[in-house]
Amino acid sequence: MSEIINRVAKSGIVTINLEKYLPESEIVAFDVKQYLFKGLMLREKEYRAALKELDWEQYAGKHVAIGCSADAIVPIWAYMLAGRYLTDHAASYAFASVEQLQDSLVRENLSALDLEALEDKRVVIKGCGSIPIPASAYVEITRLLMPVVKTLMYGEPCSMVPLYKKPK
Repeated sequence: MSEIINRVAKSGIVTINLEKYLPESEIVAFDVKQYLFKGLMLREKEYRAALKELDWEQYAGKHVAIGCSADAIVPIWAYMLAGRYLTDHAASYAFASVEQLQDSLVRENLSALDLEALEDKRVVIKGCGSIPIPASAYVEITRLLMPVVKTLMYGEPCSMVPLYKKPK
């Protein structure tokens, strides 16, 4: 009986799993909507008092997306004041939706990718996993890898969709 040869392992294909680049800490929203007077506008005195009394520990170590889900009059300083309190507790915060913040954190994590190590390599971006990956992460990894890789593919090493092959 002949020996089974793993041709995928011998192919030199580098697999990148984007799950590795997702933020490790939870991403939550801080919605100013809950502090609006009659759902329309923010009153400074009441807002300041509410933020002072808020248990900011609930945001400890989390990434916080600051925003307002209501169509209301919210002065810019209101978001800044929330950031002032979050500085001592949150892993990070930004004026963004949860999705926008996740995209930003993934882009930041992908920027640490060692592109030199992938120069002229055959690379496959893992397509299936246990955690949903935002489409923006796939687009960003494509943008980063196109100038350096020999071949870019999507899927699994045994079943890949070719995306790019460097001209000879």
